Amino acid sequence: MTRDEDTAKTVYTCNEYREEMILLALRRRLQQPDLAEEERTRLTGEIARLEKEFGF
Repeated sequence: MTRDEDTAKTVYTCNEYREEMILLALRRRLQQPDLAEEERTRLTGEIARLEKEFGF
C-alpha cells in the first residue's frame, strides 16, 4: 500500500460526519420516554436503514 492509499483511507469527510450526526439525532429521539409506539417503530426502521446504507 502506498502512502497516498493509506492517507485516502483515513480521511474523515463532511458527509461521514453528517451521517453520524443524523444517526445520533435519531437515536436520541428513540430514547425519549414519551415517544409513541408507531414513532418508535418508524425510528428503529430508519436507523437500521441508514446504518446499512452508511455501512455501520
